[in-house]
Amino acid sequence: MNSHDSSLQSNNPANSAMDSAEKLHRSVSSALSHPTEQLIQQANNSLAHAEQAVRQIRGNANKQAVELAEEMLGEEKERLSKLHSNQR
Repeated sequence: MNSHDSSLQSNNPANSAMDSAEKLHRSVSSALSHPTEQLIQQANNSLAHAEQAVRQIRGNANKQAVELAEEMLGEEKERLSKLHSNQR
C-alpha cells in the first residue's frame, strides 16, 4: 500500500472513530496508572472526542465498525467511571 492509500484510509470516518477509541483507551490507561487531575481531564476530553466520532459513524453502512467502536467506547466509559469512583 502506498502513502496515498494510507491517507485515504485514515480519512474514513469509521477508522477515525476506531482511532479515537484507541486513543481513549491509552488515555484512560494513563489516568488509571497515574490518577493526576491533568491525566483524568485528558481522559475526559478523549472520551468526549471518541463519543463524537462514534456518533458520526452511526447509520454507516459498515455495521461491524460501528458495533466495534461502540463496544470499545462502552468499555472505556466503564474503566473511566471506576476511576471517577475511586477519586471520590
